[in-house]
Amino acid sequence: MVITCVAGFMAALDNLVVTTALPAIRDDLGGGLADLEWTVSAYTLTFAVLLLFGAALGDRYGRRRLFSVGLGIFTVASAAAALAPGIDSLIAARALQGVGGAIMMPLTMTLLTTAVPVARRGAVLGVFGAANGLAVASGPLVGGVLTEHLSWQWIFWLNVPVGLLLLPLAAWRLNESYAPDARIDVPGTLLASGGLFGIVYGLINGHVEGWTSAPVLGGLVGGALLLAAFVRHGIVSARPMLPMRLFRDRAFTGINIAGVLMFLGMFGSIFLLSQFFQNALGYSPTEAGLRMLPWTAMPLLVAPVAGVLSDRIGGRPVVVTGLALQAAGLALFALVLAPDVSYPALLPALLVGGVGMALFFAPAMNVLMSSVRPGEEGMASGANNALREVGGALGVAALGAVFAAQGGYGSPRVFVDGIVPALWIGAAAVGLAALAGLLIPGTRRTDRTEPAADWEPQGQEDERQPVTV
Repeated sequence: MVITCVAGFMAALDNLVVTTALPAIRDDLGGGLADLEWTVSAYTLTFAVLLLFGAALGDRYGRRRLFSVGLGIFTVASAAAALAPGIDSLIAARALQGVGGAIMMPLTMTLLTTAVPVARRGAVLGVFGAANGLAVASGPLVGGVLTEHLSWQWIFWLNVPVGLLLLPLAAWRLNESYAPDARIDVPGTLLASGGLFGIVYGLINGHVEGWTSAPVLGGLVGGALLLAAFVRHGIVSARPMLPMRLFRDRAFTGINIAGVLMFLGMFGSIFLLSQFFQNALGYSPTEAGLRMLPWTAMPLLVAPVAGVLSDRIGGRPVVVTGLALQAAGLALFALVLAPDVSYPALLPALLVGGVGMALFFAPAMNVLMSSVRPGEEGMASGANNALREVGGALGVAALGAVFAAQGGYGSPRVFVDGIVPALWIGAAAVGLAALAGLLIPGTRRTDRTEPAADWEPQGQEDERQPVTV
């Protein structure tokens, strides 16, 4: 549990730890808005598109072996990021970090579930989920503290001794395991990777090279065509990484569309707001990270309540309410942001957005798991995580493009001119996510007199009578 929780914490932390360090990275290494966007998106994009492929590699060639490979890549890439002499080499190291994380992260859950008895899995997985939630909540603060009191390089150096400690522990304490008949879908991985890279490249570089330039148009059009080919591959292939038949289920479709749109609005907004606190309001990196906590740490407090609510009234109303509150929080930001806005004026937006995020995360996995057949839970979870990471990469690119078109880094006033319309786009995306949540069928509470016709009492296999639950 310790090995997998620490490894999962590292991978989840690197999603947001870099956000509060972006102004310091820009001052030290140079680069414009597009370079900062790639610093974030290079990790999330490679992580997203290789997530299912990494899980399949572990199932085929050994989960402990591939976990160690992924951890080793992640550790080496973290050192390369800390030593990066320029912005381009930092982006390359971040992409390599994403490769390592994509191999390592999905195998942490599999290794953990196979290592504990079934009766204890709920409690152990709860600890694992809390560790990942803590990583997301503390990311901006950890990045701010390290950047201010040491240097931005330490947000990457932090991973190196932890990785070097975990590698021998993994060889010593983890048992090797395989999955029979594991799927490795190389064509699907190439189509998804190429398509998403093309679209993100076009969105990030459109304001730099021109929206009608050949590279940008080629990236957008070519990316869309490759993604269309990926969808067709998922329909006609006998063993695709993401079977399109899963989307026939309204709950699976609704929760995945909602997840993509929610991450699009949330990640893109955090990318800009973490810089707003420093560039426009003049807070230090630590002060900026602390001021983000009412938003990012709220899931640690509200998630247990959201889980109880979803058990009692079903997942759909909790998910939709959470997304509506998250959209309202972003809209409140857009309404009050100004070069001289006070922090108390921002607190309602931070709190409302944080509660909304917490209400979404807690029941979303239950909705997802109930939408697929037994034996497909791993595939569904991997697809959902990958799609949400894709939404985050697209959010940074799309909201960054709006910010660049309407404002920039010239002054606090110019920064506000750019971030306000970007936040309205983010609020609209999360609002659409709430509408997508309505696709989820209403969850019927389990009736205590409902017959469970497929259940057999232990020791009475010859009596196939329905048993009252």
